[in-house]
Amino acid sequence: MRKTIDTRFADSRAADLSLAYGLRPLPALGTHKVTLGGFTVELRVLGASHQVVLGDWSETVACLPDRPGALPSSEEQVVGDHVVRFAARCGHPADFAEEVSSVIAACEADPDALVVEFPGSPLAVTALSAAVVDGGVAWQTWHAYPQAGELVWTKSVVTPR
Repeated sequence: MRKTIDTRFADSRAADLSLAYGLRPLPALGTHKVTLGGFTVELRVLGASHQVVLGDWSETVACLPDRPGALPSSEEQVVGDHVVRFAARCGHPADFAEEVSSVIAACEADPDALVVEFPGSPLAVTALSAAVVDGGVAWQTWHAYPQAGELVWTKSVVTPR
């Protein structure tokens, strides 16, 4: 699913992103709810990046006013009966436009994905895609910053303990 919005994104660079678990649902510019392997996952694009809601738990990757920017490259956390594994990387692809266009095309073709395009550039997007994995659920996200040629990728996997 692809959605174009009129709201400019609030975060302006990858270095300002932080990771938070358990925040209440924040105001979203675009949402897409999917059910995968018994899990209901709500993919949410925020003005300051993304949030994924799974039951009464959430993962938020965003520019948050009370947290310093700096995504961990990897992290593991136990949440109830589940293990959450998070990974992130930021890069400057040699062909930024081609890389982002490829992400957009793949997510547009995926019924369990959401792409939100921000004004100013068709490459200013936040994309999320969910899938079933090993008795659990996973999602990947992409945050594209065309003004800096940066692409942030995250992947989270939630499986039973």
